[in-house]
Amino acid sequence: MTTPLTPTAPAPIRPRDRDAVLQSLRTGVVPRAGQHLVQVGRLAEVQALVQDVDRLADGGSSFRLVIGDYGAGKTFFLGLVRSIALEKKLVVAHADLNPDRRLQATGGQARSLYAELMRNLSTRTKPDGSAMNGIVEKFVATAKTEAQSRGVAAEVVIREKLAQLTEMVNGFDFAEVIAAYCRGFDEGNDALKNDAIRWLRGEFATRTDARAALGVRTIVDDSNVYDQLKLFARFVRLAGFAGFMVCLDELVNLYKLANLQARNANYEQILRILNDSLQGASVGLGFVLGGTPEFLLDTRRGLFSYPALQSRLSENSFARAGLVDYTGPVIRLAALTPEDFYVLLQKIRNIYGYGDPGKYLLPDEAIPLFMEHCAKRIGNAYFRTPRTTIVAFINLLAVLDQNPNANWRELIGATEVQVDAGAQADKVVETEAAATGSTTLPVSVDDADDELASFKL
Repeated sequence: MTTPLTPTAPAPIRPRDRDAVLQSLRTGVVPRAGQHLVQVGRLAEVQALVQDVDRLADGGSSFRLVIGDYGAGKTFFLGLVRSIALEKKLVVAHADLNPDRRLQATGGQARSLYAELMRNLSTRTKPDGSAMNGIVEKFVATAKTEAQSRGVAAEVVIREKLAQLTEMVNGFDFAEVIAAYCRGFDEGNDALKNDAIRWLRGEFATRTDARAALGVRTIVDDSNVYDQLKLFARFVRLAGFAGFMVCLDELVNLYKLANLQARNANYEQILRILNDSLQGASVGLGFVLGGTPEFLLDTRRGLFSYPALQSRLSENSFARAGLVDYTGPVIRLAALTPEDFYVLLQKIRNIYGYGDPGKYLLPDEAIPLFMEHCAKRIGNAYFRTPRTTIVAFINLLAVLDQNPNANWRELIGATEVQVDAGAQADKVVETEAAATGSTTLPVSVDDADDELASFKL
């Protein structure tokens, strides 16, 4: 006779992790750490991205578009992917696109995106960004150890290791900058080290300044941002890391670009990244991009307006009627179900109680009642776009925590819950006139398309 399994008690949660998660959720933003504490569902999607991470560690490349409606959890999912990549010893960079940060531009917006990525550069030991110095110093330290064992100068080993990069765009100057950092390290010249880091971060605005500081002729500018990322991916592998993953969110900002030429230039860059990934032309470099269904599917403004992208990103025709395929470049995130949301509220209650059931502020019966109350107030939006619902639940727990004599039934009945209307902003774009500084007001996507069509006529 087999002994029945007893449920495992929740693990204790450290106050630091608890506070980080609750403070983020209460303000309506995705927590930077502790995502595993509130993760629900997404097992197949996570496994697909774990395979991508393993592919990068093996010297391969990857490209994923994470597509989901507003509130489906794209930003949270990208944060979870970053955490997994860091645990697998990858270097990770992330940034949100906005009007001043794009993949392709001529006015400095692409370099601004690169600089943001480099500021947010993270490793397992520096998960909160600013990891550039540590990456370069790890490479230099490894080279010095090898140089000592061989009885040669460290710069000789550094140049041997970086020789494979010199044939790439900016590769020769990249090697010179790393060598300059090594000299600054040996000589105690902090100014030289800082200049080298500034160049790697894309902070030099002119070639003249870079040449005066480091003796190099190139800088990171709008025209070579993607090439620099490919170069950096190879460098981090030489430094001993498994690979380099770039996470970009809010790609709907490309969809909202009023200028057709600017929009297509960015889509052309996405096509280039996708082609390099599919053909294995980038080594140890992976991209994870987050966007809405409109950004992907709209044949007037979205990626599907670019025929080459539409042919590469179309879904598997056999993945119908509940069948899925997670091997393609597009991963679709379905909205939460009521069952998922029930589990999520249980997890939040557990976090608030430090993982100790004895400290739970609400009984099990309270969670379905809270969900029922929210459904009466805002309908299915309470679990499909749950940001405001989660905030309300945490506020309820906070009041119960500070007022032990309060009646939770009465508080639930008085809870105010509002529909999250943030998705409306994704459907508003500027006209050409507004983009150039006119007083023209923003218009809806359809109106903007009609206006652009009239310009073509």
